[in-house]
Amino acid sequence: MAAGSKDVKIFADDEDLAEGIAKYTAELSGKFAHQKGAFTVVLSGGYLIDKLRKLVEPPYAGEVDWSKWHVFWVDERVMKKDDPDSCYMHAFRNFLSKVPIPPAQIYAVNDSLDAEGAADDYEARLKDLIKIEVLELSPHSKFPRFDLMLLGMGHDGHIASLFPHHPLLGEKNRRVAVIRNSPKPPPVRVTFTLPVIDSAAYVAMVVAGSVEVDAVKKALGGEDNSSELLPVQMIKLENGEFTWFLDKLAASKLG
Repeated sequence: MAAGSKDVKIFADDEDLAEGIAKYTAELSGKFAHQKGAFTVVLSGGYLIDKLRKLVEPPYAGEVDWSKWHVFWVDERVMKKDDPDSCYMHAFRNFLSKVPIPPAQIYAVNDSLDAEGAADDYEARLKDLIKIEVLELSPHSKFPRFDLMLLGMGHDGHIASLFPHHPLLGEKNRRVAVIRNSPKPPPVRVTFTLPVIDSAAYVAMVVAGSVEVDAVKKALGGEDNSSELLPVQMIKLENGEFTWFLDKLAASKLG
């Protein structure tokens, strides 16, 4: 697949979708663990974590070298990480607690700080990980290059906590930013910016069910002539591969 290209995979049902994501992720884990001794993975919230469930089952659970995983979040709600509504807690309960990733390699947003402090702290931690070569720096920009981002999309086409019409879509300097007026509650969050997403080596956009079907159609159908792009359409990978993982419901308006 050419650099910066996009691929679309459509699965018959939820089980096939979860299997496809597990196989894809396990293969990339093996590739990067062999090439550089680490695999840097960015997670999102929502139902994405449920779609990773096959990774904690045979054969993947025993094949993946979990000691090489370094886990990050594309965005987080500003709340205690033991709050059941936090992205961290959702991922911990349903995925991370079931696999032997070293706790020191799971990078939750610091919940002892306010929003600005948490964003600054997360950005500083990324810089430190670049210095010790756990994270690579994109050769095309000053932003970290994550191996794999496992992302979801909202019905309005938002990704991370980057929403339509929001000024943060134009942020070019920060790696981690604060949003205080998120249209989706809670209003205060920290989020990776678009340049960080654009710097990734691989992005998997996982969409299932009928809620986002119109956004999928606009992003992939090629029929919408409006000048305004959805946030998901604004992702322009510098030198990476973007793959859509859709079930039949999500893809039902693609023809």
